[in-house]
This record gives sequence, C-alpha cells and structure tokens, in this order.
Amino acid sequence: MAAVDCGTLIIGGFDGTSLPERFARALSDGRRGGVIVFKRNLAGEPPQVAGLVRAIHAAAGEAPLVGIDQEGGRVARLGAPLLEVPPMRTIASWGDVDFAERIARTVGTELAALGFTINFAPVLDVNTRPDNPVIGDRAFSEDPVICARFGAAWTRGLQDAGLLACGKHFPGHGGSSKDSHFELPVVDRARDDLERVDLAPFRAAIEAGVASWMTAHVVYPALDAALPATLSRSVCTVLRDRLGFAGMLISDDLEMRAIAARWPIEEAAVQAIDAGCDALLICSSDESQERAVEALTRRAEASSGFRARCEQARARVLHARRRATARPLDSDAIARVVGGEQARDVAREIARRLSR
Repeated sequence: MAAVDCGTLIIGGFDGTSLPERFARALSDGRRGGVIVFKRNLAGEPPQVAGLVRAIHAAAGEAPLVGIDQEGGRVARLGAPLLEVPPMRTIASWGDVDFAERIARTVGTELAALGFTINFAPVLDVNTRPDNPVIGDRAFSEDPVICARFGAAWTRGLQDAGLLACGKHFPGHGGSSKDSHFELPVVDRARDDLERVDLAPFRAAIEAGVASWMTAHVVYPALDAALPATLSRSVCTVLRDRLGFAGMLISDDLEMRAIAARWPIEEAAVQAIDAGCDALLICSSDESQERAVEALTRRAEASSGFRARCEQARARVLHARRRATARPLDSDAIARVVGGEQARDVAREIARRLSR
C-alpha cells in the first residue's frame, strides 16, 4: 500500500490560525485524511474560521474530514456569535428530546456553514461515577435510557445539517475515575453491566444512523484484560461487529498520556488500525503524524493481512468523507446563518429554560 493510502487514515492537528504550508502539502499529497481544529487555531470571528476551513478544503482537493469538538458546555471550541449551548446534562434535564434535536441541528447548521464536516459529538457516555474527572456534565445523564434517547436525538440533529456526528467514547468512559488525557483508566465493570448500561446509547446511535464513533483510551477487563479499547481487537472489531456498527471508527488522540506514556506513536498507530480503528487522531505533532504514516506504510508493505485492514479502513474513511455534504459558504451566506434567525430563536428558548 502506498504512503498516500495510509495517510488517508490520519486526522491531524497543527498550531496557528492559518494552515501551515507543510500541512497543506500533506493534505494535497494524501498524507493526511483530515484535520481537527482547536481553540489554538481560531481567532474567534467567523470570517477567520471560514477562511481557515476553506484553505483546508482547497488543499485537500476533495472533501476532507474537518472536525471540531463542539459539544456544548465546557467543551466548545467556538463561542459567540455561534450558538452557545449549555452542558448536555442540563439539556437532558429539560426532558424535551425534540428541542435537543433542534439545538443539535442548529449547531450543525452553523458548523456546516463554516465548512466543518464532522463534529466530535455527541458524548454517549453514561456518567455512572460521580467523581468522574473527565465526563461529568458532558454526559446527558447517569441513566442509560436518557443517554440513549438524547444521544440519538443529537446525532439526528447534527447529521440533518449535513455533518457527520461522532459518538464518543466507545464503549463508554462514564465509569472511570481517571482522565485518559493524563492516565490510563480501568473500568472494572461486569460484562452484563457494560451491555446493559454503557452500550445502550451506542446501540441507539446506530439506530439513528450515526456516521462515526470515537474510541476510549480505557481498559475494560471484562472485554480485554490487557489493552485499552483503542488498541483492542476485542473492542474495535469483535464488539463493534456484534453491535452491527458499520461506520467509521476513530481513535481518540493517540498523543494523550493514556496511550503515549506506554506505546510509541508507531506502535500505537499500527496497533489501533490492526485492532479495527479506521482513522487515527494525532492532534498536535506533525512529526508524530509523519511517523505514524511511515509506520503504517511499512507494516502494510510487509503484511498482506495488515494491508487489507488498511484498505478496509481507508474505504470507510472515504465513504464517510463523501457522506458529509457540508462545504464552506460564501461570506454573505455565513453572516446569514451564523447567529442568524434560526440560532437566535433557539438561543432565546435556551435562555428562557435556563431562567426558570
């Protein structure tokens, strides 16, 4: 498999508020399949954001994955004039699934106008542990039924706007006592409880047509005693196939300490793809992204089985990219959509409910 094909599996990040020339070349050469955008890339005003995203699309040639974490609450990379959304727990507390779907559709419409093609949301974790340091109010509830209903609604809303939704963190980060950005959590829950609680929102998301999931850097001894989900074939292939999820499976950031402190980027990249991930988030280091591409290429050239796995992953990534219909609008159209009538109506209703 040529390097260009393996590069399709990498979703990278970069520093700065304009697209670096080196990253643009990597997109053009097929050594990156997409981009994840953070606050460090955003000067705040829609014209700058749209200009950056427009440059990403132009460099890639065909619609790339252009992603952002725009969940709402404390995880929202873009603020006003885009719609400001309260935490998912607050939204679910209103008990109005239709309004939740309307909020998500509005979020998706604004992101689509700017040219984003995937939102790394909704959070499908069931927050069963009160001292969870990373999920908390990002989850809709500690009740799997509520998480399933609202997670499916959020998925439908985002995808109705032309984006890909990405449910996270498969198979569930809600029972952890550690933050995988810094440590490797272990969720020692019985398999029956995982099936009944943690997986319920992911099943509902499948029924809602979710395009992608993101893995959790969490060890589940009931599924795999040794490896975190991101690197585990028992999770990324066996469990995924049993649930019937045929979409794109994206790793969480391989530079997070739960992975990076234990596996070099080359090993992590190869192992994640071999386990069943289709795309890999490597959110900061251009060097790490390049090392991952080279490691995947070397393994694909040496192993026909791994080559076939990369080809399967690439096909899923390209299918997802073609499924996303969002493209950057022109400046006048963006001004009508971002902070426009639809968003103002939803913002007024959110404010009314928060004031009750």
